[in-house]
Amino acid sequence: MDDLFDSLPPADAPEPMHDPAAPPALVVRGLAKSYEDTQALVDLSFEVRPGEILGLVGPNGAGKTTALRTIAGVLPIESGQVSVCGHDLVADDVEAKRRLGWVPDDPQPFDTLTVAEHLEFTAALFRVADWRGRAESLLERFELIEKRDALGGELSRGMRQKLAFACTWLPSPRLVLLDEPLSGLDPRGIRAARYAIDELAKEGTAVILSSHLLELIQALASRLLIVDKGRKVFDGTLEEARTDLAPNPGSSLEEIFFAATGERVLDALPADPTATP
Repeated sequence: MDDLFDSLPPADAPEPMHDPAAPPALVVRGLAKSYEDTQALVDLSFEVRPGEILGLVGPNGAGKTTALRTIAGVLPIESGQVSVCGHDLVADDVEAKRRLGWVPDDPQPFDTLTVAEHLEFTAALFRVADWRGRAESLLERFELIEKRDALGGELSRGMRQKLAFACTWLPSPRLVLLDEPLSGLDPRGIRAARYAIDELAKEGTAVILSSHLLELIQALASRLLIVDKGRKVFDGTLEEARTDLAPNPGSSLEEIFFAATGERVLDALPADPTATP
């Protein structure tokens, strides 16, 4: 899969796509969340500015999806504050949610709406004027033209993912949250999605990209947020991570990830793992 990311700008020296002095599109302060006896998030604080792609990484169970669902308003805020483009997610939830888009790891469209009707519904919900031309271009971009009349309940996992992209892109949100956005996509879908994410940031949208595909994070993200056991363990650029966390100056994101989360990089496997020693 590595070659799917080779043509993107390297994360070591990304071109500036955002103004560091611009007001943040997202401000998270002291976010906490618990499930019975498990503390899923502990005093999580960070910001994302317009045009920035924040790579959210961490082990399974680190709290990444909980954080994204809380920021999206899917889960209620237990403690802390979330502000989207200056609008508090609790006190001004409608205005905050109008400015964000959310692609979950397994999108579930409406069973009885067609692909085209999902876009029409999204346009009405977000009050998008003159949306039909943009909707048509998104159907083409995400390879949904032939599926425009298919019902949501008939779509494969990959097609559901593509429909979620199209619906999220349609209102031109100022903040987009992506949770494992390449799940279920074929190689062509992966390539289209990665370019769409990159262009979204170049147009000034703030993006949080959560993925276990560290090659994707390294290719696209301008900044990293590493979480473990619900806590922030690092927030900064890849170069800053190499300085603060990496075992070696030229360490990959994988090595930085293991160093930050206290895990050991496994020894290399033999060329044929099924071969008898």
